[in-house]
Amino acid sequence: MTIQIGDRIPSAVLNQLKDGIQAVSTDDLFRGRTVVLFAVPGAFTPTCSAKHLPGYVQHLEAFKAKGVDAVACMAVNDAFVMNAWAESQKAPDELLMLADGNGAFAKALGLEMDATAFGMGIRSKRFALVAKDGVVTHLFVEAPGEFKVSAAEHVLASI
Repeated sequence: MTIQIGDRIPSAVLNQLKDGIQAVSTDDLFRGRTVVLFAVPGAFTPTCSAKHLPGYVQHLEAFKAKGVDAVACMAVNDAFVMNAWAESQKAPDELLMLADGNGAFAKALGLEMDATAFGMGIRSKRFALVAKDGVVTHLFVEAPGEFKVSAAEHVLASI
């Protein structure tokens, strides 16, 4: 079942590359904070690289000004790929680049998609959510092939 507004973020472990691979517990990430999490189908893919991640890089300070404690990008890629993508996009260290390597968190959210027809396997749908103390307050899931509601500008205007 797809996560809904009012639901608690499921417990999972994501990874990031910082002095080696570090586990990031979703319980710890979301506890006591307001977090914007956006997910892309894949690092280095066209829309994700040209529009999705750059929008959050550009508006990071505006999110903070609205009381957001952390902004995180997630993809079903490994931590090495997420780190290389962050470097190529000049994403600041404070924008968390989280790897859901096996898609377990995307599946727990009910937001996985089957991209095997494109040679990509199981991935995350393109979405964004806002959670306060681990509870979803806003949820923006894109229709297949679209990029509108999960854009940084749309999320920022909605919170």
